[in-house]
Amino acid sequence: MGVFMKKKLNNIFYLSFLIIYLELLTKIFLFKSLNGLFLTIIFSIPFIIILYLITNIFQRKGNLITTYFICLITCFYYCFQLIFSKLFSVVFSFNTLNLASNALDFSNILFDIIIKNLGFIILYFIPLIVLIITQKYFDYRRFNLKKFIISLFSLVIIWIISLLCLNINKNTTYSAYNLYYNINNEAKTVETFGLFTYTRLDLKRLLFGFEAKLNDDEKINQPSTPEETEEELPTYNEIAIDFDALIASESNETIKSMLEYFKNSEATNKNEYTGIFEGKNLIFILAEGFNMIAVDSDLTPTLYKLSHEGFVFNNFYSPVFLSTTGGEFQATTGLIPTQSILSDWKKYQPTISYALGHAFSKLGYTANSYHNWTYTYYSRQKTMATLGFTSYMGCGNGLEDLMNCSWLPSDIDMINETLPLYQDNEPFVTYYVTVSGHAPYAYNSTGNSIALKNIDYVKDLPYKNNVKAYLATQIELDKALESLITGLEKEGILDDTVIALVGDHYPYTLTIDEVNELSDYKRDEVIEVNRSNFILWNNTLETVEVDKVGSQIDVLPTLLNLFGVEYDSRLIVGKDILSDAPGLAIFSNHSWVSDYGTYNSGNFTLKEGITLEDEEEYITSINSIVANRFTLSANIIKYNMYEYLLK
Repeated sequence: MGVFMKKKLNNIFYLSFLIIYLELLTKIFLFKSLNGLFLTIIFSIPFIIILYLITNIFQRKGNLITTYFICLITCFYYCFQLIFSKLFSVVFSFNTLNLASNALDFSNILFDIIIKNLGFIILYFIPLIVLIITQKYFDYRRFNLKKFIISLFSLVIIWIISLLCLNINKNTTYSAYNLYYNINNEAKTVETFGLFTYTRLDLKRLLFGFEAKLNDDEKINQPSTPEETEEELPTYNEIAIDFDALIASESNETIKSMLEYFKNSEATNKNEYTGIFEGKNLIFILAEGFNMIAVDSDLTPTLYKLSHEGFVFNNFYSPVFLSTTGGEFQATTGLIPTQSILSDWKKYQPTISYALGHAFSKLGYTANSYHNWTYTYYSRQKTMATLGFTSYMGCGNGLEDLMNCSWLPSDIDMINETLPLYQDNEPFVTYYVTVSGHAPYAYNSTGNSIALKNIDYVKDLPYKNNVKAYLATQIELDKALESLITGLEKEGILDDTVIALVGDHYPYTLTIDEVNELSDYKRDEVIEVNRSNFILWNNTLETVEVDKVGSQIDVLPTLLNLFGVEYDSRLIVGKDILSDAPGLAIFSNHSWVSDYGTYNSGNFTLKEGITLEDEEEYITSINSIVANRFTLSANIIKYNMYEYLLK
């Protein structure tokens, strides 16, 4: 033993432990599996060698300091990814830096996330403790030329081997090959290659650009000319676009592939509900933290009434895509948001022609938007214009003169003070982004004054305190809706106004166990935790039950059809839920729910009573559709495609 201890170990062994240990933790904590372990290790080896080279270029003391620095930074980064994922339900991308102008506003809930995950966080810093204990057993001397050449040669060989491994099953939608070269799927890339390789790809794509490619495995329903019959033929939500001429004149291959895709896609049909709200006013509410678990006939009677009358969507999801800004983008544009898409939205500020404000303004509606928090939050002073809202008021550009904007502002105050500003300007489309339902869910004035305000309604309920605090915040939303309906009725315009409401995301600072305290069935952390309500109500409308699957991206096209807005449904990745298009809800990790079943992390579960002739072919086709909708959403924003096609 003594002889062995005199010969110190090469510090590449410690660096290998550092990276592989952290990768294993990440797989277990984020994905609860070891999927992709082989590729994670083999793609990590070249970077371990690079770290080895970096930690052996100085004298012993300098190399040891460098090793400590690398260890500390690496442990912190992996730990940061855990906290970010717990906070936003997505893996951090450096594209998010372009969205982070208000990041510090989450500091009031960050502490709660850290406390809840303290055990996990400690495990991420085990390598630092190991380094402190074992540093004397490793060789940190400057290496010679021979070791340098051997290391470089090993790096090149293993790098070539790792790239060759990409060709295994390369033709599947989410193959390692496609994730590496063709698809931007953050969660799946981390699961397949590990966080180290994902970070390199993320930085490369940020610095040098990246364009995902459309997948050929999607079974697109080719448009056809139906045979003439005596029956009335269906009409479709589409407009005349000469795709052939555009394709012939286009030199950009990405745009050309999109034009081909749009041309060969089938538009959604007009239906019995087309235009039933034509000429009516629309009030659209993006409700902070709202989820169906907050709907209760006693606690939130107005939410209960609205969610059980009008159109009742029984299989609707509000998937989390980077907090409120992701929910907002989905609901108002019909496109899928990723961190890169949201970054481009704010960077390029494209004209989103079918977004709420633009679509209704063309019909002569006045388009107003309000937010009862900082008006520059998530750059809304810029993005509201891309959605077509000519008037936008928040705290800091006028709303503070009408109501108390100190944290947390009341949704009731916002409704009461702004309704008189537009109620006489019919027809109108008004968009509210609420904030009273924001976390943290605690009874104190600094953390959540709204929960404290409504504590008497929930204090005796048999739930944990933060669950009761969450319900207390949603009571404020409920009372705001009650006040809105009363105000509309008083002005005599209730029958002529449609109220639409969706949550921006589920209350993700609650644990899944806390969510399930309020749920009437057991939810999982990826799919069912996002199940919610899409409230679509008018005082004169009879109740219509809709069982088809839908999600946030389907809200806009559904509204456009109901209000009789002329639009081309091929150009929006979401689909009118009331049309005959197949139902599909898409989540940030590319999992999905269809009318046939649920696909999550490579596993497909058929719904009871459903059969499929070829399950594998169906999964392949839907995976391709999902991947293509991500790609289309990104490039529609990047290339300002609505301006290109509809100018």
